[in-house]
Amino acid sequence: MRQARHRLTVTVVGAGVIGLWQAYEFARRGHRVLVCEAAPEKATGAASRLAGAMLAPYCEAETAPALVTELGLRSLVHWRELMPTLSTRGTLVVTCRRDEAELFHFARRTTGHLSIGLGDLSALESELSQRFGRALYYGDEGHVPPRLALSLLIDRLRSLGAELRFSQPVSGPLWLAAGAGELVIDCRGMAAQCNLAGLRGVAGEMAVLHAPGVRLSRPIRLLHPRAPVYIVPWGDGTYMVGATMLESAAVGGMSLRSALELLGSATVVHQGFAGAQVVEMSTGIRPAYDDNLPKVVWRGRCLSVNGAYRHGFLLAPALAEMVADHLEMGTVLPPELTEYKRRTGTMA
Repeated sequence: MRQARHRLTVTVVGAGVIGLWQAYEFARRGHRVLVCEAAPEKATGAASRLAGAMLAPYCEAETAPALVTELGLRSLVHWRELMPTLSTRGTLVVTCRRDEAELFHFARRTTGHLSIGLGDLSALESELSQRFGRALYYGDEGHVPPRLALSLLIDRLRSLGAELRFSQPVSGPLWLAAGAGELVIDCRGMAAQCNLAGLRGVAGEMAVLHAPGVRLSRPIRLLHPRAPVYIVPWGDGTYMVGATMLESAAVGGMSLRSALELLGSATVVHQGFAGAQVVEMSTGIRPAYDDNLPKVVWRGRCLSVNGAYRHGFLLAPALAEMVADHLEMGTVLPPELTEYKRRTGTMA
């Protein structure tokens, strides 16, 4: 990584995956970095702690704009540099035999996959071959355990000399907080909603299961007309099960309906989950704009990076690289990521 010609002083507010990658990108370029986070270190990350953390640019293309795939592929490179042991075993997309039309439609809307039959499926995940006859295999995708990834980013920041202040909320208009020659990057997620017109909350519900009798080595996506689900291995027999997306910013526990759907769909994928221990059931609120793309907007010397929707881990490294290039060299950001301020006049 090249060193910057002019050393910047950057304060990043918010230590979710977006904020930590912003801080890490500036720190490894040789800039002076301070990170301020309201939560204690063991609880940092807010919605990032509850993410599936699937690095799945091809699968996300089924519903996401093309820019998500483009930036996601760039991010995969940076994740591999940060975590050389990153699991890149790919993603398997399956469906019940009666719903195989769903698999066909998913394949038509995405690229980067192979359509595989029973033999190849058995070789990739032998424990699924008795339940599914065919699948889509996205071999270039990966995933990270989210909480481990957040801890690693924190450790890397400290090794680069960055200062991190946890349990230190920053309130008030951040664009008034920047001192002379200082840049503030606001990555507070939903905590910044009062300053960002149009930012909405999307609730994502998840369960963490300990199922040592289940042996899956890559994320599995089950397509289902009513209860789709994804299952992500976190290691040591622990799996994250998620899928539900609710247009709500209300913080609360998981609904009984969501719990039944998630856990029931998990047993459809693998009967071994019926005997799993439920370790955690949580709801996280993801910030999003109306087009479900993040936005990078200025106000004074404060730059807001927010609204990654369900793509925080997938987009964070590429967003950090683009913002750093923009501040160092004046490169132009993609219009889809900046048009929000022109359309509404906020944060200009």
